[in-house]
Amino acid sequence: MKKIKIIAGITWALIGLLIILGLFPGLNHLSSSAAKLPFMKINPNFSGGEIVSQMITDNCTLNIRRPVFDGLIKEREKGFVQLDWRGIVPENIDDTIDYNSDGIADFHIAVDRNKLLSDLDPVNPGVTKIVLSTPTSYGWSVRIGLKK
Repeated sequence: MKKIKIIAGITWALIGLLIILGLFPGLNHLSSSAAKLPFMKINPNFSGGEIVSQMITDNCTLNIRRPVFDGLIKEREKGFVQLDWRGIVPENIDDTIDYNSDGIADFHIAVDRNKLLSDLDPVNPGVTKIVLSTPTSYGWSVRIGLKK
C-alpha cells in the first residue's frame, strides 16, 4: 500500500509538471484572451469609473467620471470622483464642478501644475478632500474624496 501511494504521488507530480511546461509558452496568449472576455472588467477603484460627462474646450477636455463607492461586498461610506483633463492642459486649472449633474456646483478646484499644488473649495457637504492630484501621460488627473 505504501508503494502505491508513493507511485501515485510521483505520477501526480509529473503530470502537474508536464501541464505547467505545456502551458508556459502560451501564457501570454491565454492571459490576453482571458482579458478580452465580456465579463472581465477593470475595477472602478483603479480606473476611476465610467465617464458620465465631458466639458470640451478648444485644446482640453475635462472628463468627469461617476462617483465610486464600490467595495468587495457592499458599497463603502467613503468614495471618490475622478476628474481627468486631457489634451493641452493649461498651467493653472481653475474649474467649478457639478459631479452629480443636479445643476448645483459641488466644489471648486484649482491646480497649479508648475508647483504641483492643488486646492479644493467644497460647496457640497459630501465633498471631503483631494485624495490624489497627479500628472498623467494624457494630461492631469484628480480624485476628490466623497462621503455618503
